[in-house]
Amino acid sequence: MLNNSAQQPNSGILSPLLGLGLFAVASGYLMSLLPLALSELALPLSLSAWLASAYYAGLLFGALQMQRLIAVIGHRTAFISCLLLLLSTVLLMWMLPYAGAWLALRLIAGAATAGIFVVVESWLLLVNDDKQRASRLGIYMLTLYAGSAAGQLLIKPLGISGSLPFLSIAALLALAVLAPIFNRQGCPQQTEHSRVSFQDLAGLSKPAVLGCMVSGLVLGPIYGLLPSYLNSQTHWSEQVGLLMASLILGGMLVQPLSSYLSARFNKTLLQALAAATGVLAALALAMADSWLILSSSLFVLGGAAFSIYPIAISQACVNEAVDKIVAITELMLISYSVGSIAGPLVAGALQGSVLSLPLYFALVLSSTCIYMLITASKEKTGRGRLPPTLGV
Repeated sequence: MLNNSAQQPNSGILSPLLGLGLFAVASGYLMSLLPLALSELALPLSLSAWLASAYYAGLLFGALQMQRLIAVIGHRTAFISCLLLLLSTVLLMWMLPYAGAWLALRLIAGAATAGIFVVVESWLLLVNDDKQRASRLGIYMLTLYAGSAAGQLLIKPLGISGSLPFLSIAALLALAVLAPIFNRQGCPQQTEHSRVSFQDLAGLSKPAVLGCMVSGLVLGPIYGLLPSYLNSQTHWSEQVGLLMASLILGGMLVQPLSSYLSARFNKTLLQALAAATGVLAALALAMADSWLILSSSLFVLGGAAFSIYPIAISQACVNEAVDKIVAITELMLISYSVGSIAGPLVAGALQGSVLSLPLYFALVLSSTCIYMLITASKEKTGRGRLPPTLGV
């Protein structure tokens, strides 16, 4: 598999981080805008589940193909191309508010987003020094989640109807393009990395593979269906952006703790702990009768949901050669994408009940917790480096 060589310590990171931050703000706003804008555009609410699945199907396709594109045109040009492609899908969705067009455009947007993740992570994280890699990973995750949380806060001032939301998102993506355009230095060089085939997926840690898939089963509906649930099934429909920001903030703040614990404790048990915490948060979400309980349950749910993937992906890389890490993370992204495609469709099919979405979260996470506890009782503790997380 063609990939990228380690960067030198003095490689510039301002350009990809600035572009990533602006992209995250735009993407965060867009992910919550789409399910909320369906009724405004006379589109069926059931379309939200299909839009989420189409997006993650595109993410899967993009992850499989992006390394080839980078090998041909390089990081900087690939970054610019993916941002422009994503920008064009936003403008076309504004001009073509039809179900079929939106499904096709979200598929393309998912592929472009996968390219952005792969480019930025390669740019930032393939360094020679493990400590520098960990530091850049922390900066990367902080930038991604902080930008996504900020994007949620744009829902109230910019609204969910008319042209302003789509044009604002397009403007943010246009600004993101300027960062790599005006910075021609600091890109990593390209070289060969070991290839890991699909057959090798069976030889990886089963709890790790399942953890990545469960992460997709939970995060797919969180992004695709939760804004609609908060808007229609709670008393705080005007505060959807703030509530989603609370959830993402929980995911952002748990990352340092997740990294610390992952290097020191049994990773399967940590996944069980995160899943159990998520079950309690989902049940609290279903029974929330006050703003404080609702926002707090979302905060905890975000922390639990966003911690499973980094723990699982680090578990997959335990005792693996360094030159296989990038390939393994791509296989883990495939597992995540499969879950992300299926999750919104399964959760969407349960929408006959008022408490369907929280119940879905509780069922998925409780079964995961039970499996992880049973598996942990049969295995030894393992430690490993925390590799790139592919934007999840």
